[in-house]
Amino acid sequence: MKLLRVGTAGSERPALLDAEGTLRDLSGVVLDIDGPLLADDAALDRIRAAADAGELPALDETGLRIGPPLARIGKIVCIGLNYHDHARETGAEPPAEPVIFFKAADTVVGPYDTVLVPRESTQTDWEVELAVVIGRTARYLGSHEEALAHVAGYAVAHDVSEREFQLERGGTWDKGKNCETFNPLGPWLVTADEVPDPQALGLRLWVNGELKQNGTTAEQIFGVAEVVRYVSQFMTLYPGDVINTGTPAGVALGAPEPKPFLRAGDVVEVEIEGLGRQRQEFKDA
Repeated sequence: MKLLRVGTAGSERPALLDAEGTLRDLSGVVLDIDGPLLADDAALDRIRAAADAGELPALDETGLRIGPPLARIGKIVCIGLNYHDHARETGAEPPAEPVIFFKAADTVVGPYDTVLVPRESTQTDWEVELAVVIGRTARYLGSHEEALAHVAGYAVAHDVSEREFQLERGGTWDKGKNCETFNPLGPWLVTADEVPDPQALGLRLWVNGELKQNGTTAEQIFGVAEVVRYVSQFMTLYPGDVINTGTPAGVALGAPEPKPFLRAGDVVEVEIEGLGRQRQEFKDA
């Protein structure tokens, strides 16, 4: 299923994109798309049954905002330097173990919302990423099979980053990762049954119509199953938590000088095969 949330920011309601590309209202079936729903097999079955029976009313899409597909995200765990080609372009040694950092849940915005360039920013960068959404409480998982069984679904994430804040201002990476609006998510949460192989997805990103990133999750140093298994050794993952799994080559940081960092007025489009496409205009904060 392709689950999403529509409406004004803070007042989104649940919806479903059917096989014909029509948006269907889910508000008569479930309250919202969130962790408790993803952990409730009976609720997910009700959605499928209502969709199959043609009981979900179509939504008027005129002027309808698409919000983040997941409400009340608990935490966003991020994996750095997780693509062989991205490590090469930045001159970094591939890590022996996954590099973990965090983004705050309040960085999440809708897939077509405006993204703000922070004040004093000189190095705002783009990163297309596969987001993994957890559907079962996960702690000390013992195998890749067990790890994938705890995944509810997948979504497109745009891990916007400010590289000077991240790399030149001391401390951890978090200062360059947690600026306002720095995690557009969606448009859909695609349930795991529709993504048979998360290591065979194409990822692409355009800036002002120019293709900048054109990669594949096959380039991941640590695949989705290993990332979920590994993270569960250090923290408990709960339904509704999100893992951003890293970005392929093609970011501004890895480009020759002068590096083409983002400025107000730039438009970024982000796409992952089967998971949908985003579009954001950048404006000054």
